[in-house]
Amino acid sequence: MTNSSHSPTLNWRDPFRVKSFRFQWPADLAASWAFEMETIVLGWYILAESGSVLMLVAYGSLQYLGSLVAPVFGVVCDRIGYRRMLWATRAVYAFMALVLMTLSYLQALTPERVLWLAAIVGCIRPSDQIMRNALIARTLPAEQLMGALGISRMTSDSARIAGALAGAGLVALLGMTSAYVVITAMYAISFVLSRGVHDVAALLQNPIDQTSPLKDLRLAFVYVWQKPVLMGAMALAFLVNLLAFPFSLGLLPYVAKNIYLTNQTGLGFLGASFALGGLLASMTLSTHRFKLRAAQTMLLSACAWFILDFAFAFSTHLYTGMLILLFAGFVQSLCMTPLAAVMLRATTPAYHGRVMGMRMLAIWGLPIGLLISGPLVEGIGYGATAAIYSALGLILTLAMTLYWRGALWDRESIANETL
Repeated sequence: MTNSSHSPTLNWRDPFRVKSFRFQWPADLAASWAFEMETIVLGWYILAESGSVLMLVAYGSLQYLGSLVAPVFGVVCDRIGYRRMLWATRAVYAFMALVLMTLSYLQALTPERVLWLAAIVGCIRPSDQIMRNALIARTLPAEQLMGALGISRMTSDSARIAGALAGAGLVALLGMTSAYVVITAMYAISFVLSRGVHDVAALLQNPIDQTSPLKDLRLAFVYVWQKPVLMGAMALAFLVNLLAFPFSLGLLPYVAKNIYLTNQTGLGFLGASFALGGLLASMTLSTHRFKLRAAQTMLLSACAWFILDFAFAFSTHLYTGMLILLFAGFVQSLCMTPLAAVMLRATTPAYHGRVMGMRMLAIWGLPIGLLISGPLVEGIGYGATAAIYSALGLILTLAMTLYWRGALWDRESIANETL
């Protein structure tokens, strides 16, 4: 096998020849499906029970609370191993889902209690992606990295399709408690499968074992600050979370209910459309058939994403919105998957956890964007708010590309190694 990531000898089945990946992929799939079902179920519940878009965006924001401590989480992972942290956090997900199921069964569930439980889970959930990507980088050969990341991303993309449809459908047909029986079971399956994952690099080297956790954290910030490639990727990740993701994630229940005048099933179709686009892009990347320059691809895709969000802002028909979200999902995957590959390639293995933990700080752009959008939607309307976000995002992406032109756009940059 050659070292070229686009070698014809590579195919999508190669990562599954590694035993750890054979356990990790279905474990990630089950967790992702549960995540998406839970987001749809609880988002609709809060909006229906409270009638408040502010409470809805507060719920969306709390899910990303842990992005603030993700760098510390990364330090812990680098020290004790990703496998241990993976199954420990997924045990917590299963337990919290069991609590919500019990409250629903006892008819003791309220929007306020949902927010409290969302805050607890939100402290650890954002770091799940850190462990997924770092484990892939540690357990698979370098030439398989891009394809494996594409295959791994299929877990979340397919979950947004199946999870969105199943979550909305189960509540509509069987009720809240039945939906949470399924969600709890999915988390339990993920926990069991995660026990078979191996962190083969966990016990090798680690110079960080001789330093304090605070010094580890400081070294990570210095490491990223001194690498324009990493700074540029971090900036783009923050930008799309701040100005693009709010309209395809947190505010989608509002769009379904108040713009398209549809129900939970319509909401499920909207979420599934965005996810289907992402899944198609992930499948495209995993085939190794296209020679794409990573950083250029993520920048162009980000621009296309903001343009599509602008069009979505003025869509008033459900099927038109679904079509726009399909294309938006496709370009967001072409943005985020190369972004992860750029950061992992530009980072030495000993720093994977800390750097990817810092990458998760960028997720905090999403709750900030959601919290700002809530009052704006109520004040100037959804269409105007979405148009402002999209236009600003496009302008800032172009400005960022110009500022880090040498690191992100130059064909000879490490960031533009072909995928």
